[in-house]
Amino acid sequence: MLDDFNLRPRSPHRFRRGIYLLPSMFTVANLFCGYACVVYAMRGDFQTAAALIGLAFILDMLDGRIARLTGTTSAFGLEFDSLADVVSFGLAPAALTFGWGLFQLGRLGWLAGFLFVTAAALRLARFNIQSTASADKRYFVGMPSPAAAGVPAATVYAWPYQLADYPQALLAVAVMLVPALLMVSTIKFRSFKTINLGWRRSYLPLFVIAAALALVATEPRITLVVIAYGYLLSAFVEMLVVRLRRRSAPPPTAAPEHTPTA
Repeated sequence: MLDDFNLRPRSPHRFRRGIYLLPSMFTVANLFCGYACVVYAMRGDFQTAAALIGLAFILDMLDGRIARLTGTTSAFGLEFDSLADVVSFGLAPAALTFGWGLFQLGRLGWLAGFLFVTAAALRLARFNIQSTASADKRYFVGMPSPAAAGVPAATVYAWPYQLADYPQALLAVAVMLVPALLMVSTIKFRSFKTINLGWRRSYLPLFVIAAALALVATEPRITLVVIAYGYLLSAFVEMLVVRLRRRSAPPPTAAPEHTPTA
């Protein structure tokens, strides 16, 4: 009897289905954070709502990596992750910013929030149909939706108080529209997936990550704002550096012409 219940080998198909559920569980948790952000924003708890977007960002990074490590990537997982991201990095930041200050602008506030949601959906759809074979994995075309959502989330987390008047509410429009335009643009943003994190002899990347975690733990409001806006500006800084290098590069020398000899 003991052998029948405890020592019977498990079906490989059942184990495989369980593995496929593992990354999807992180995607569900990501989706829940987006939903909870909307609920807390409706209650006026903007600090908690903004923190939930940050938690969704972490969960979004984990589900893809877990799927690749366990060999359980699938078309379903890709589509499910994109739908969850529309909620967590499209609808949730728009609802958060609307309750934070956009509501004072009336229809203009509605429009700004809707444009952000639309830009996030377009950005995710474009990412899904891009050819992975020809795309440069070092860069994203357009600002990634989690990073774009991090701009309003970090801003609200740094100042979790409802904006008081109309001029202040206009700043919330910029917080929405600038990342929205960058999401649908063709500006290239650096992807950190291909950056070496210490597997070589240099331990500097690991030290930088440790320093960033320490700064987030000690001064989260300032550090998160610096990280969010720093990444937003990094694409323009890299564009400027590339142009300066091209101008300073020496022009190619022409090959000498050979005259025929008699």
